[in-house]
Amino acid sequence: MLRYFLLRAVHRHLFAICICSLLCYSLLSIFLVTIPILPSDFATVNAPFLVLCLFPLTFSNYFPTFFRGFPDQTQWNGSVEIVEDVYHSADVFRRNYDEMERKFKIYAYRDGDEYDDSTPRTIHWKYASESYFFKNIRESSFLTDDPHHAHLFFIPLSCHKIRQKVSSYQKMESYVKDYVEGLILKYPYWNRTLGSDHFFVSCHEFDLGATQGVHMLVKNSIRAACSSSYRHGFIPHKDFAVPQINQPFAQPAGGYALHRRTILGYWEGKCNSDIRKKLVHLWGKDKELYFQNQTVPKLSTIYKFYSAKFCICPASSSHTSARITRAIHYGCVPVILGDHFDLPFVDILEWRKFALLLKEADVYKLKDILKAKAGAEYRMLHNNLLKVQKHFQWNAPPVKFDAFHMVIYDLWLRRNVVK
Repeated sequence: MLRYFLLRAVHRHLFAICICSLLCYSLLSIFLVTIPILPSDFATVNAPFLVLCLFPLTFSNYFPTFFRGFPDQTQWNGSVEIVEDVYHSADVFRRNYDEMERKFKIYAYRDGDEYDDSTPRTIHWKYASESYFFKNIRESSFLTDDPHHAHLFFIPLSCHKIRQKVSSYQKMESYVKDYVEGLILKYPYWNRTLGSDHFFVSCHEFDLGATQGVHMLVKNSIRAACSSSYRHGFIPHKDFAVPQINQPFAQPAGGYALHRRTILGYWEGKCNSDIRKKLVHLWGKDKELYFQNQTVPKLSTIYKFYSAKFCICPASSSHTSARITRAIHYGCVPVILGDHFDLPFVDILEWRKFALLLKEADVYKLKDILKAKAGAEYRMLHNNLLKVQKHFQWNAPPVKFDAFHMVIYDLWLRRNVVK
């Protein structure tokens, strides 16, 4: 650390030292020219001194490369670099994100909050994304107690929690409908925009059945959904996909040892959709592809994520994205195999820079596609994948640019849909 700051100090003042040296030499030359006793070859004799002055000035242009191994001081404090490679526009994202942090305010209804302070916040398994969001929003600076200062209103519906109270989809639907209608009658904020400045989070197939009957909620309000299939009422310009996770992860994030990634393609999961059944039927016995038909990945198979170049992410019956997030966490380039659904943060990230996006019809030539991409293009995809890992990680408390903040940013982009 001491070496770092010493080198930074030298680099910072090097240009000033060079300028001062040149000025001193110039003044000295002018003064000495007026003295007749100086030898005629004064300039020749003092040429080395001039070179000594000019050398640091020239060399200073190369110091950024020389110091490349030492991060900027801000990076020591945990800041994250935003690079152009993986965003639609890194500059626009950076400026909008800064404005969001300064201005964005959300008002959360307290009525019926299933994650109130008295509820233990267990964050695990497939509901972790929902749990993290509820926990993070309560701890964030985006929350305001003054609804008149709010850009958006958060409806704290948790169909996962409601499912523990009622026994059927019909009762869940009735529960959600009564709850939303209660908010409309009690507060004046919904009627100002018919709910277009309201949002809710839904991260399981329970949510689809529970909210479908509340048409004004599904049609008007913003839905942050883990299941983003167009077949299930997802409206792209209004709703957006949230990265679903099965957290905690069994192993730490990975991705750097490319020479150890010897498996061309890997998939593990349950054959609960046509595309998955077709995938196993066509490639299940292939020697260069490793497929495992199981619902929950075992510790022994988790290491396959570290050994595979590409991780196949075929659409499931609900189009949830937990497998995509798992692949990104372990540094395995995701191969998205599905039609008619949105990916998390698609308005922000350029997915084609760190993943392969294939149609379901491409399953027949899957191996040929992977082999064609396994060289220089794979290395580029993998390098970019490491740059986006931070955006798919949930934390408690939340960290800048993590999954929570990316969800908040997606909401920020939708704050003026009606206004």
